[in-house]
Amino acid sequence: MKESNIREKSFAFAVRVVKLYQYLAEKRVFVLSEQMLRSGTAVGAMIREAEHAESKPDFIHKMAIAQKEINETIYWLELLAATELLTKQEFESIYNDAVELIKTITTIIKSTKQNLTTNN
Repeated sequence: MKESNIREKSFAFAVRVVKLYQYLAEKRVFVLSEQMLRSGTAVGAMIREAEHAESKPDFIHKMAIAQKEINETIYWLELLAATELLTKQEFESIYNDAVELIKTITTIIKSTKQNLTTNN
């Protein structure tokens, strides 16, 4: 997956998170849904920041923050499912997207680090 594709995927994921937040707000699930909203939308924001990183280490740092944010989002999704605030189907759909994002971000970080050490 190319970096431009991760930009699109993370934005689409953020849209899904916002819609899930709206759905949970109707059920009056505020604290958990707000935490998920913050971390789930921060992923794409950090990826956008990484696009204009000042250096390769800065890029890696910003992508690592995106990685932490998606990992936190996965936690909130798992908690929402474990407490039965999400159905299995609702959970699996967005969870699979989150797992795809964390794998892609991790791959980008690893390859960038590898390129950084290879070129030095």
